[in-house]
Amino acid sequence: MSRTIPDQILATPVSELANLASDSLFQVKNDAADLLAIAKALVEHIDRALDLKYVDRAHQLRLDANKDTGIVHFDDGNVRVTADLPKKVEWDQKQLAELVARIAAAGDNPAEFVETSDRVSETIHLRFPIVAAIGDEYPASSSVARHASVSARPGDRRSGSSRRSTPSAP
Repeated sequence: MSRTIPDQILATPVSELANLASDSLFQVKNDAADLLAIAKALVEHIDRALDLKYVDRAHQLRLDANKDTGIVHFDDGNVRVTADLPKKVEWDQKQLAELVARIAAAGDNPAEFVETSDRVSETIHLRFPIVAAIGDEYPASSSVARHASVSARPGDRRSGSSRRSTPSAP
């Protein structure tokens, strides 16, 4: 697909696109998905090259600033480079649970020292008998974000198919 084609598609009103034959519309969508995949691969490849090019200089600047992580800025010719190495702390969950228990045993409130989050797997929670006992309170404590999308293949009558759209053979 040449650059002209995406520009033409973007200039076409959605209502006109919606009036295209299904196989044509899905072909355009598949072509766009292919372009997106190529663009993502290109960006990742170039990002790796940039990382390789600047990793040592950024590391040295962080050392000079007595920091292990964070953002450093420097110039390379006419380009201003910003290198970010975020601090990502990962906690051993078993040790953290033991620490929370020790804080509570000492009479302090662990919530003052440790942030926790709870997640519930919908498929798993439905298997527990307590859910039936709780009744209407359980669903009321959650909400579902809904965003509909359409994906189909000619000849595929199932809705919500996540398979790649392909035109059927003539």
